[in-house]
Amino acid sequence: QLQLVESGGGLVQPGGSLRLSCTASGFTVDLHAIGWFRQAPGKEREGVSCISSRGGATYYADSVKGRFTISRDNAKNTVYLQMSSLKPEDTAVYYCAAGAYTYCLGYMPRDVRTAWGQGTLVTVSS
Repeated sequence: QLQLVESGGGLVQPGGSLRLSCTASGFTVDLHAIGWFRQAPGKEREGVSCISSRGGATYYADSVKGRFTISRDNAKNTVYLQMSSLKPEDTAVYYCAAGAYTYCLGYMPRDVRTAWGQGTLVTVSS
């Protein structure tokens, strides 16, 4: 069973930074496009960023471009989301997901194949 576990969330002040981790079990992250999503209270889940397999091309939603960086450590079978210059509107539960293909469709993986996990809560507040 393909499974991803998110971690690294927490409370941070506006302008601060956090690094989220997404660790896979049952499959190799290098063989799939991996995406980060988020869901704020009362809102629908939205795509944030995606990294393709192999070449590792990266894509970002306009709302996070220039502030967030997605990367992959194949040795640890983990994908990261480095978040900087955080804003209160970044507050959300963050999830990661693997696509059925090696490439991203825009800033999301095509055809998500992993079940949604618990996610990790990021709260940006002073």
